[in-house]
Amino acid sequence: MKRNLLPLFVLVLSFGLWSCNDQCKETRVTRRLTPYTRTMADIRSSVKMEQSHVMKRPGKLYTKGHYLFINEIKQGIHVIDNSNPSNPAFVAFIAIPGNGDLAVRGNILYADSYTDLVALDITDPENAKELGRVKNVFQSGQFDGAWWQINTVNGSVWDSEDAVLQDFTVDFVTETITTNCEENGVIPWGGGIFFAFNDVASFSKSSGSAAAASSNNSNGNGQSGSMARFALDKNFLYTVSQTSLHLFNISKPEQPVNSTEINLGRSIETIFPYNNKLFIGSANGMYIYDNTDPAKPTQLSVFQHGTACDPVVVDNDIAYVTLRTGTNCGGAQNQMDLVDVSDPTSPKLIRTYQMQNPHGLSIDFPNLYLCEGEFGLKVFNAIDKMAIDKNLVSHFKDIDAYDVISLGKTLLLIGKDGFYQYDSSDPKNLRLLSKIPVQL
Repeated sequence: MKRNLLPLFVLVLSFGLWSCNDQCKETRVTRRLTPYTRTMADIRSSVKMEQSHVMKRPGKLYTKGHYLFINEIKQGIHVIDNSNPSNPAFVAFIAIPGNGDLAVRGNILYADSYTDLVALDITDPENAKELGRVKNVFQSGQFDGAWWQINTVNGSVWDSEDAVLQDFTVDFVTETITTNCEENGVIPWGGGIFFAFNDVASFSKSSGSAAAASSNNSNGNGQSGSMARFALDKNFLYTVSQTSLHLFNISKPEQPVNSTEINLGRSIETIFPYNNKLFIGSANGMYIYDNTDPAKPTQLSVFQHGTACDPVVVDNDIAYVTLRTGTNCGGAQNQMDLVDVSDPTSPKLIRTYQMQNPHGLSIDFPNLYLCEGEFGLKVFNAIDKMAIDKNLVSHFKDIDAYDVISLGKTLLLIGKDGFYQYDSSDPKNLRLLSKIPVQL
């Protein structure tokens, strides 16, 4: 991800015919950004419980007990009672301005709210209450490819209550225009800056978490996966920003304390804890950190790959890494890398498998669930790591699949048009239990 708003990709839905004067008609969908501002005081007073909302732009997916928590990008978190997977029920909405990620331990839900980390008591998930807040730990961020930032006013400092946050609303505009047929099909917006689709939240309308849960579930952690920027391990919450790893001490869960910030470089994407290791995905590679001492993670190695968005999950000393095109991370690969991490100081590529457009993934060995975007959901048997492509168990092509979490006999999936739950006791024949559609 890049901090400036550069061209991404424009989806051209249809083209007209050439006319005698070399004019073409094109139908284009472009992203329009409208700036707005809010004071930090206003943002911090806006965390509250509301009646349940419909899903419009779902983001990260988290499951804890019989509840689902689905992020509504920049707005808050849907609370869904999933006691009956065949009939999940919206029960409440936690309004959290600027929310993009979450994690749950015990009865405490941690969520970002623009610059702040917020801790909420969800003993009664339908009546969550704010217990603690760490202010001014996230200095900037990106939603839908547009960066929010803090502006100072009348000499105020960036971390004051009077500081003003600038963000953008994102709308999609469809228009048919007549062009010179030699034009490249990119529409300028605002001072020569070009805008089009951002792959995660804008195009797919969902950027939920994927894959299996953290290996450390003994303390009552919930489950997230390969798209997560929040991770829980021991008495720490780890979060990754574009450039840094933030550590929060949660020995007193209701009062998180900002502990340490470690500079990682740039274009950091995801974090996945496994066996006293932190596997951190970036646009250029996978970082492996030892967190045997959870307060002092130390870098062990970096596995380099081509530039691309990079979800990572790990199981039994094998890291599964997907890379895809058509994203604001850049890159020209559509593939899944298997990496031997049995020696975390020297990760070794086992094999690269070509894919169509891989997104989120989940490993419930031997079943490997891999989202292929508009190309559907693929289920592989991963026993033979040298022949995974020859062991395609099933391919469900009628799903625009973005993220998936395997819970053993149940599969949770976020797609372009909503949230799905499947009975996965027979991976060859997934049986739909329920669907919550997106309502635009």
